[in-house]
Amino acid sequence: KCFLYCNGLMDHLYVCQNGSGCAAWYKAPTRFTGTLDAFVKITRYEGVRSLWSGLPPTLVMAVPATVIYFTTYDQLRDYLHARTGSQGHHIPLLAGALARLGAVTVISPLELIRTKMQSRQLSYRELGVCIQSAVAQDGWLSLWRGWGPTVLRDVPFSALYWFNYELVREWLCGQTRLNEATFMISFASGAISGTVAAVLTLPFDVVKTQRQIELGDSEVHPVAASKPSSTWLLMRRIRAESGTRGLFAGFLPRVIKVAPACAIMISTYEFGKTFFQKLNQERRLRGL
Repeated sequence: KCFLYCNGLMDHLYVCQNGSGCAAWYKAPTRFTGTLDAFVKITRYEGVRSLWSGLPPTLVMAVPATVIYFTTYDQLRDYLHARTGSQGHHIPLLAGALARLGAVTVISPLELIRTKMQSRQLSYRELGVCIQSAVAQDGWLSLWRGWGPTVLRDVPFSALYWFNYELVREWLCGQTRLNEATFMISFASGAISGTVAAVLTLPFDVVKTQRQIELGDSEVHPVAASKPSSTWLLMRRIRAESGTRGLFAGFLPRVIKVAPACAIMISTYEFGKTFFQKLNQERRLRGL
């Protein structure tokens, strides 16, 4: 049996082979009537700490991925502004898409490795053998398995997110008559833009989740695993089985997860960037 869960920053795959190893992680009750019900029951039966389960390995992946992503976006945005001489809102749209594309491409093999380690509970030596075998059998591109659905979800999300973020931040600064965004303006802009982007890209998130579950099942039953279908065929299958609503499954949990995550990340990033810019400026003035 394969389970997919998210701790707020990253998806995690947990595989129970032959029904073993699940008791400590997957406890009764197994049915939730909603997001709030899930919070209450998980806290009651597994403790508050279980809501942050898997955080350390997540941070190992999330921190470098976020550093690459945010830094690349800032550099690309400034470069495109200088190169084109334009301050148009299409610049954040393009920079956001390219930055996420680069970050996903760099992190994708590490994501696959992490998924294999979670699903098979491999040691590092066994993992090396597994990767060598996969490369020998399917080539180096096999390390980027699942790259397509991830790009289809994350790149449009990033483009929409940065487009809306810059737009909302500019509007809020205008409303408050401020030249620079405050922490709360960045926080609100991040939450609003994250919500809009999350809703519009939800079908691709559903497909990516389905792909991850298929990957986990293939690790447990490699012989019985079928060849993965394309993203569009998978979307058609979900729509045929569950209707259009099936493509928007998990709407509320995704918004609850993404909106505060985007708000916290961008506001702390902007705060840190402003803080260190002022610190460097003060040091330069002292040196004069």
